[in-house]
Amino acid sequence: MSTSSSGTQLSTKHLLGIKYITTEDILKICKMATEFKEVINRPIKKVPSLRDVTIANVFFENSTRTRVSFELAERRLSADIVNFSASSSSVNKGETLLDTVNNILAMKVDMVVMRHPAPGAHHFLAQHIDANIINAGDGTHEHPTQALLDAFSMMEKIGDLRGKNILIVGDVLHSRVALSNIYCLKKLGANVKVCGPPTLIPPFLKELGVEVEYDIKKALKWCHVANVLRIQLERQDIKYIPSIREYSQYFGINKKMVDEVNKDIVIMHPGPINRGVEISSDLADSGYSIILDQVENGVAVRMAVLYLLAAIK
Repeated sequence: MSTSSSGTQLSTKHLLGIKYITTEDILKICKMATEFKEVINRPIKKVPSLRDVTIANVFFENSTRTRVSFELAERRLSADIVNFSASSSSVNKGETLLDTVNNILAMKVDMVVMRHPAPGAHHFLAQHIDANIINAGDGTHEHPTQALLDAFSMMEKIGDLRGKNILIVGDVLHSRVALSNIYCLKKLGANVKVCGPPTLIPPFLKELGVEVEYDIKKALKWCHVANVLRIQLERQDIKYIPSIREYSQYFGINKKMVDEVNKDIVIMHPGPINRGVEISSDLADSGYSIILDQVENGVAVRMAVLYLLAAIK
């Protein structure tokens, strides 16, 4: 697939993070995702857009939802796919990141979708190889396609995000989803506030124009959308909270709390959900929630990203 129209191209050949793309890029991706959402909801869900493109999914960390979503997006676009998992590769024998990817590129791969535990790994690759690089998560740094699908899901539900109040609740310190969301929402003109235990709120948020609230009930009254993050115990080398039970008591959200706010609030969660910890089952499964919409939108948004980047060589 190729196109010379700047109207269907992004300003960069890689998606390394939301920080490095423009507001216009975000809007182009969302517009294209709307078109692809129509495709994946029709009886024949495939288009030949990337029929001549080979994409390598290179995952150095475990992933289920993001990897499956990317694979489905690639198949819907008729791309050829190479799947690579670090746990069953020569990485365990000491092979470097650059050697690993160069070996994959020797198979004539056009695009690399990569998840890596080291922040900045994607920037390193982008400086050394010609293929388009898509960041599927780098450590606790960024997860750009999650932020794009979150923003797309919000706009679908409440329209233009300019001036809207968006709350991010939970483990902001360890969340690459939170940072990408903040960059994305600020570029779209939204007001962003975070809520969580002081130990899980990074100190640099004020520099990004983000407010902090420690009272979850006040935060819910303020917001139009609440994006609830998972407590990432696997990324915590020390204990940042006394216990899961105490976190749930002070920062967990349930349907009764949202009902008491007495206004329509959109509830989101990037998954996987710790039910009964950061969010109750009755709220996750309620009419407030668009969690399953986020999953569906993830495929459409990733199709849009792949399609738009494939136009840039």
